[in-house]
Amino acid sequence: MMSGGNYTAIDNQNVSGSVPAAADPPAHVAVKFTESNLQTFPPSAPQGKISRGSGPPRDADDTFSKPAIGSDDNQEGGWFRAFTVNAYKPYFDVDTSDVLERIFDSLFPFRGNFNEKTADKPDLYGPFWICSTLIFVAASIGTFVTFLSHKLQDKEWNYDINLVTWSAGLFYGYVTIVPLCLYAILKYFSAPAGLVQLFCLYGYSLFIFIPALCLSVVPLEIFRWVVAGVAGFMSATFVALNLKNHISSAGERWLLIVVAIFLLQLALALVLKTYLFTVTV
Repeated sequence: MMSGGNYTAIDNQNVSGSVPAAADPPAHVAVKFTESNLQTFPPSAPQGKISRGSGPPRDADDTFSKPAIGSDDNQEGGWFRAFTVNAYKPYFDVDTSDVLERIFDSLFPFRGNFNEKTADKPDLYGPFWICSTLIFVAASIGTFVTFLSHKLQDKEWNYDINLVTWSAGLFYGYVTIVPLCLYAILKYFSAPAGLVQLFCLYGYSLFIFIPALCLSVVPLEIFRWVVAGVAGFMSATFVALNLKNHISSAGERWLLIVVAIFLLQLALALVLKTYLFTVTV
C-alpha cells in the first residue's frame, strides 16, 4: 500500500486470489518437431480401401460412370441381343475372296460341300448383296427389254415401278421365310440346323439366277425356258445336296424333306420364268 508517497512492497504470494506473475521466459527455446507422417498430395500409392489414385469426385449412384445402353460393354443376353447391331457383326466380317469362293462353289452344285466350308463362319453379307443384285437386275433388264419391245412396235411405253417392289418382296421374302420354316421343321424332326447357316445356303443358291436373268434378253421363248429350267435345277440341286447329309439324321422321313426342298426351289424358278423371264407387250 502507499504510505507517505512511498511505495510499500507487497508479497504477492501472501495475497489470496492474486495471480502469480509470469516467469520470465528463457532467452532461447529450441522447438523440435517429431517426424511427420504427412504425405504429399495427391498420394502416389493407394491407401486403405482406396483402389485408385486421387481424381475428381465420383457420383454416388454412378450414373455417369455406367456404359451407355447399346455399347460394347453392356450387351443384353438372350433374345434381346438379336436387336443389337453387335449381334450381326460377325456375319458380315468376310473378305471379298471368301464371298467369291462361295459364289464359285454355288455354281458347282454336285460337290455338296458348301455347308462344310461355311460351318465355322457362315455369312449374311453375300446373301444380302445377291438378293439386292437380283432385284436390280430383274428390274433393270425387265424394264429395258419391255422398252425395246414397245419401241420396235411403235407403241407407248410406261415405266412399271411395281416390278421393283415385286422383285424385292419375292427375293427377300424367299431367303427369309423358307429358311425359317425349314429351321422349324428340322428342329421338330430332331435334326436342328443353324439358322444363319440356312440363310447363307439359300442366299448363295440364288446367285445362278443373276446370269439367267441377263440371258433372258434373248427374244426366244424356248431359250428362256431352257435358261430358267437349268438355273432352277442347279439351284435346287445345290440346296438339296448340301442338306442331304444333315437331314438324313432325321430318320425315315429325310428323303421326303429333301424332295420337298428340291421341288420348292424348282417352283421358285417357275415363278421367275412366269413373271421375270417373260416379256410381253
